[in-house]
Amino acid sequence: MNQSETTHHFTASDGTQIFYRHRPAANGNTGRAIVLLHRGHEHSERMMYVHEELRLSEFACFAWDARGHGYTTGERGDSPSVATTIDDLDQFIKHIQHEHGITPENICLIVQSVGAVIAAGWLNDYAPKIRCAILAAPAFKVKLYVPFARPALRLAQKWRGNFFVKSYVKAHYLTHDIARQHSYNHDSLIAPAISVRVLLGLYDLASRLVRNAHQITTPIQMLISGSDFVVHAAPQHEFYNRLGSHIKERHVFKGFYHDTLGEKQREDVFVQMRRFIEQCFAEPLKIIDVTQNHLSSYSRYQADKFATPLSCCSPRGMYWAMTRAAIRFGAKYSEGLRIGCERGFDSGSTLDYIYQNQANGKNEFGTFIDRIYLNAVGWRGIRQRKNHLKQAIHVACDKLTAARKKIHILDIAAGHGRYVLDALPSEKLPESVRLRDYSSINVAAGQAMIAERGLENVVTFEQVDAFNLENYKKLKPRPTLGIVSGLHELFSDNDLILQSLKGFGEAISKGGYLIYTNQPHHPQQELIARALTSHKDGKPNWVMRCRSQQEMDELVEKAGFYKIQQWIDDDGIFTVSLAVKGAEASILHEDSGTLNEDNVSGK
Repeated sequence: MNQSETTHHFTASDGTQIFYRHRPAANGNTGRAIVLLHRGHEHSERMMYVHEELRLSEFACFAWDARGHGYTTGERGDSPSVATTIDDLDQFIKHIQHEHGITPENICLIVQSVGAVIAAGWLNDYAPKIRCAILAAPAFKVKLYVPFARPALRLAQKWRGNFFVKSYVKAHYLTHDIARQHSYNHDSLIAPAISVRVLLGLYDLASRLVRNAHQITTPIQMLISGSDFVVHAAPQHEFYNRLGSHIKERHVFKGFYHDTLGEKQREDVFVQMRRFIEQCFAEPLKIIDVTQNHLSSYSRYQADKFATPLSCCSPRGMYWAMTRAAIRFGAKYSEGLRIGCERGFDSGSTLDYIYQNQANGKNEFGTFIDRIYLNAVGWRGIRQRKNHLKQAIHVACDKLTAARKKIHILDIAAGHGRYVLDALPSEKLPESVRLRDYSSINVAAGQAMIAERGLENVVTFEQVDAFNLENYKKLKPRPTLGIVSGLHELFSDNDLILQSLKGFGEAISKGGYLIYTNQPHHPQQELIARALTSHKDGKPNWVMRCRSQQEMDELVEKAGFYKIQQWIDDDGIFTVSLAVKGAEASILHEDSGTLNEDNVSGK
């Protein structure tokens, strides 16, 4: 180990202690850093040579042992989920900022294979403002060689639960470098197996990332091995071609095996990496403004495509006509489908039914259909969003209490209000909770729920238009916590969204908080547009435009709020974010507020 290198731990969101290595800049703290993520099966020590061979001594270096690898605890080759590992990376970058004083905009990520997929997932799902990233041989699609291996693994997982698959990869398939082969073969920390939930989770994440690469605008350098026996090259090229980055470059190295950064002729790679990093840091970070994506973007194209009527005589037109007929038939027996058809699948009534997650039908067949409906991936994400909203509300309330501020909550589109009422801490209620919604049906249902819980002295519910700026003025008491959940996802127009966000900006003073949700991705986007009715007019035209997380965060910033924490479901459909009012308040939070939560160890 390098004499200047030290080892530490940071604490993940679930309390897991994650091991990492730190090597300071040779000439003192310059505020710049390279963060390294290792391949699957490997660990941080096998990546530290990258910092040495780059010969960028003015950069500090950090490298972790991901969950289930190296000196980090957990069963070897396993993680609760791929989303958990991505959240670990988000916490790692925050820890580097809070503990070592290096901001994300002065960080370059250098990642390889599985680490590259995790990093790309973080760039897509969390929209961090880092300077640049270098992705070497990203494992978007592993070569399994056995026919129908993935379907077979999914069936086995349903039958057996989680289990482990031993890697077929041998050192001589990774690199031509004999020394690297030898060190791999004799490294006791190598984890030769990977859990099936991680393997399949990586595959699902990679498929989503390739489709949605347009949402990533970070400067990216792609390094592709020309003779890779481990992963397919085609998805790497497709990901690159779809990238939304204004600064991007791709290099294919002929004859290189999978360990691109550890190949025998790797100096050719390091020359390109060194140049790219120096160019990216030669000028201040430039953030691409995506707040006009509602006018022209890939997400606008997708929404317009799904809004385009289909000929009833075309195969796709007939398919969706049969799907709509099947839903209407099912609504005669399934309670969830009935509510959706009558009041809209995007209505507060539907969401309240989804939250309760109790299958109901006129008979056993109807209950069976209802359970299938409730288990749809989108509704699973909605229930996870409710859980994340509860976490966000508790975090915000704790921060307000710590700052000795009274808790006055304003939710501008509460539906029936269940997710807010369920989240209120029983030990100490807020000083006031003001719930609002446009629908008289939702307001009446919410008022009844408030009365059932005996909360009339704390909670009020009123019928109000969330997009009218006048409705945010002269509020007494002035809200210290704003909530907007599931509203903005229903509207494509960013100018309209800004109306409500600026209303919050006027109502909430500096140091107050805003909780907002977003939908950057939905695997059933066309089903929703072609077959599900909206509360607006009862017709199958509920067309959603998926906003990237960067787009949503930038709109929130235009209203004067700055994101400090985020949650996302395992399928990457719904995010819940917590933002603080005022850039100054955000800096104070970063400098002190989160330090206590990180519970740093190992120093």
